[in-house]
Amino acid sequence: MSSNSNKMGLMGLTTIVTVNMMGSGIILLPSSLAATGGIALLAWAVTAIGALAIAYAFAKCGMYCTDDGGMSAYAEKAHGKSSFFIASYTYYVCLVISAVAIAVSCVGYLEYFIPWLKETPIHTFVGVIAILIVTMFANVKGAKITGQISTITVWGIIIPVLGLSIIGWFWFDTKVFAEAWNPNDISAGSAIYAGMSLTLWAFLGIESAGANSGTVENPKRNVPLACMLATVFSAATYIASTTVIQGIIPNEVLAKSDSPFGLVFAQMFSPLVGEIITAMAIMACLGSLLGWQFTNAQVSKVAADMRLFPKIFGDVNKYDAPFKGMMIMLAFELILAVMTISPTLLKQFNVLVNLAVFINMVPYVLALTALGIIMKNADVNQKEYNNGIIIGSVAVLYSIYGAYSTGEEAVFYGAIITLLGYFFYGFIASREDVVKEDVIKKVSS
Repeated sequence: MSSNSNKMGLMGLTTIVTVNMMGSGIILLPSSLAATGGIALLAWAVTAIGALAIAYAFAKCGMYCTDDGGMSAYAEKAHGKSSFFIASYTYYVCLVISAVAIAVSCVGYLEYFIPWLKETPIHTFVGVIAILIVTMFANVKGAKITGQISTITVWGIIIPVLGLSIIGWFWFDTKVFAEAWNPNDISAGSAIYAGMSLTLWAFLGIESAGANSGTVENPKRNVPLACMLATVFSAATYIASTTVIQGIIPNEVLAKSDSPFGLVFAQMFSPLVGEIITAMAIMACLGSLLGWQFTNAQVSKVAADMRLFPKIFGDVNKYDAPFKGMMIMLAFELILAVMTISPTLLKQFNVLVNLAVFINMVPYVLALTALGIIMKNADVNQKEYNNGIIIGSVAVLYSIYGAYSTGEEAVFYGAIITLLGYFFYGFIASREDVVKEDVIKKVSS
């Protein structure tokens, strides 16, 4: 009895999963989706179903595969060691891209207080790299500080989004919403395709849902249930907030806004309230960026410890933080920020989101297709196995469609980046063969 007293219950786990998922993913989406119109809400519905399937499948993987490496460890169960590397590599690249996208979101809200940032693309770029540098160096004191900051700052976006979902209906205008429904006169299928990658972006991070199974009461029941509840809650909040904002702010204004939540609260209440919400959004972006940069540093450290990444990624400082790996990651982020400079902040954000979503679907598919063998190895009963295979198949097919929906440019560059991963692994594999030969020689001598 005492062994369970310190374990987390269903509601505690549901809260943690919700906080991890929501982060800053929603912060610029109302403006991005406004380019399609209110009909893009159909994409939210499809994404919610797909996200539920992914959450369930990853929860099952996390319950029955406790090896270090998360998605990479799952992938290895079905596809071998090379897939551990490819999953780690593509996830690493995805998080580098995501970090830049979050920094772009942060600059969009920061422009309200520092108008200089939006005068030229170069000014915006300066703001992006400044944020990336500050948050990366804030990570050097290790996981404890990063975790404490992120746990507080994430509420800077959850409170406004959840608040708008509940009270925003008092300002909702059906006429404004009707005018914004389908401004481009496109079909439902085209609207879903146009909004899929953007809405899927808001759910990235769902792969970490089963990571806490060892600290949860009755994990076989509570882990999948918490994942499902958190995903349903997040989806409902996303859909409600996006719907409300499109019924308050005229579509042509919303589509050009770099700080949609600050804008809507300013219209609902006063400019001062809008400024407070904008400041909270900046805080949330900084905290989310801090957390994801640290997560990515840990991903590369685990891979380095397994000799799949260069050794330098595994070197840690006195705070047990992989400082050298962080500096390498920062260099990649700064290069990417240079490569994606755009005339408008929203265009830069959309390019980054599409590329991040496509690349993230690679480890998703590798990991999710391992669910069958993971459950077989765990000797689950036939009913649980069948349910897992059905839901897992939905998750995989949805992930493939999510990759397709990112568009030709993202698919093209994402495929090139993934193929480069196999090129890098060729050198790693040959190095491993040399190591094995040395071991054999030592044993035989």
